[in-house]
Amino acid sequence: MKEKLYIIKIGGALIDNEELLNEFLEQFSEIKEKKILVHGGGKLATTLADKLGVEQKMINGRRITDKDTLDIVAMVYAGGINKNIVAKLQHKKCKAIGFSGADANLIKATKREHAEIDFGFVGDIEKKSVNKKLISKLIKLKLVPVFSAITHDKKGHLFNTNADTIASVIAQALSSKYDVELLYCFDKSGVLEDVNNPESVIKNISEEEFSTLKNEGKLHKGILPKLENALGAIKNKVNKVFLIKETELKNHIENHHAGTEICL
Repeated sequence: MKEKLYIIKIGGALIDNEELLNEFLEQFSEIKEKKILVHGGGKLATTLADKLGVEQKMINGRRITDKDTLDIVAMVYAGGINKNIVAKLQHKKCKAIGFSGADANLIKATKREHAEIDFGFVGDIEKKSVNKKLISKLIKLKLVPVFSAITHDKKGHLFNTNADTIASVIAQALSSKYDVELLYCFDKSGVLEDVNNPESVIKNISEEEFSTLKNEGKLHKGILPKLENALGAIKNKVNKVFLIKETELKNHIENHHAGTEICL
């Protein structure tokens, strides 16, 4: 029987709120099963870019990363945010260790190629991109990996990579070794049928239902990358995938009914 492994992704809205972040990390640190944390940090990167006068461009919820923006996201994601989270987890007696994809060649990416859009220094990854043997060894040492949204190409170049994708791909890579549950934690109670009604949580979404909701324009552009990556995970043998409210982590771990479950 495979051991349970939680792979949990958090984003900028939580990271920006010191009080909520501390509460979340307290809940995260109390998870007894093996676990990995993946974080973004888009809002902090955008704030710093504004202060430095570096214009930011987004297409379908994804950041265009020129050289100046890459320098900013590397500083913010792999530097400030990652080490702040690791320090907070250490304070909570959680043996966290922070990584970018470049560290120990844990996540190797390829530069995104697109026929119409130049995304700049954006890296794409897939299941084979992940050094699952080394990550598994870290977990066996009772360490808790904390991944930032920075990868590399093993040729000396860093890339900005969507944190939702990193969480999905790590989950896919480790699903052969562990009973993986992937949790996307964000500031809604799950996927909402009506974005203005927090009670309108859709309990289950399949690929067919996702296509229908997308075609009907019912999904906010910010949720699309999460759902696309969640579906990619469930189709690649990740055992369970949920989108939940970040304050509901403990409740979900204990009672397993919060948020929206992604199904085949």
